[in-house]
Amino acid sequence: MKHFKSLSEMHRENGLAAPEHPMLSLLRVTPGLVLNFKEFTCDFYMIGLKNIKAGHWLYGRTRFDHEKGSMVFWKPRQVIEINNLELEEDGYIVLFHEDFLLGNALQEEIQKYAFFDYETDEALHLSPKEEKVIARLFESIESEYTNNQDEFSKDIILVNIHSLLKYAERFYKRQFINRKELSGKTVTAFNKLLDSFIREEKFLKEGLPSVAYMASALNMSPRYLSNALKMETGKTAQELIHIALITVAKNKLRESADNISEIAYSLGFENMSYFSKLFKKEAGKTPKDFKRMFLN
Repeated sequence: MKHFKSLSEMHRENGLAAPEHPMLSLLRVTPGLVLNFKEFTCDFYMIGLKNIKAGHWLYGRTRFDHEKGSMVFWKPRQVIEINNLELEEDGYIVLFHEDFLLGNALQEEIQKYAFFDYETDEALHLSPKEEKVIARLFESIESEYTNNQDEFSKDIILVNIHSLLKYAERFYKRQFINRKELSGKTVTAFNKLLDSFIREEKFLKEGLPSVAYMASALNMSPRYLSNALKMETGKTAQELIHIALITVAKNKLRESADNISEIAYSLGFENMSYFSKLFKKEAGKTPKDFKRMFLN
C-alpha cells in the first residue's frame, strides 16, 4: 500500500496539478471531475465538503455512499480510498501536512476533535444554511491559497481551518440532538449489550469490556459511540462501563464470601490497584471499607 509523505507526491501520483504550498493543498472539485485515489495512507489531515453524485469514499476500511451535504475528515496514517468519486455540485477538499501545524496551538487542539476518528457512515450532514457557513470558510482559504501568499497567509488559513473545526463540532452536536431517537436506541442497545456481557460472565474469558469491543458490536466507531452516549446520558461509554462493573462489584462484596481480589478477578480486573482506585472513585469508599460495612 502506498504511503504519501508529501502532498506533491500524492498530487503527482494521481494526475493533479502541483499544490501551491508544500504543506497545504486545496482541491476545488467541480461537476464532471472524477477523483480516483488508490488505497493509501499519508501524513496529512483532510477536511472535505461534497455532494456526491456517484462513487464512494473509503476511510478506515469502511465504505459509505454519502448523502447530500456531507462533511468528512481524515487524519494521518488512516487507510483511504476514493473510487470514481463524482460530485453533483462544487465541493472542496483541503489537505494539510501535520507539520503545517507546528508552532500553532491547533497542533495540540486538533487531537481533541473526535470526528477525525469517526467512520464514514458517521459523517456530518449539513443543512443548507450550515453548508453556506462552511463554504464561506473554504472560499476564504481558497482566496489565500490561490493568491500570492505572504507572511500573513499561513496564519489566516489556520484561523479558517480552526473555524471549520469549531463549526463542525457545533454542527455534530446538532446532529446528535436531531437524531435523538437514534441516540436513544444507541443507549438501549449499549445497555443491553453490557447487561448481556455481565450476565453471561464473559469477564473470565474476555477480560474487561472495552469501548472498542462495545463499539464494534454496535457497528460504530468508539469515539462516535462515546459522543452519542454523552449527549444522551451525560456519561461516556467508558464511564458507563465502569459504573456497571462497580455496581456488580458492590453486590458481590455485599453478598459473596469471596475475598476482594477474587471478586476483582471474576470481573476481569487483573490489576488490584486499578480495581481499588476505580471502585473508590465510583463508590466513594475502598472495596475493603465497603465490605467491612456489611461484615459489621
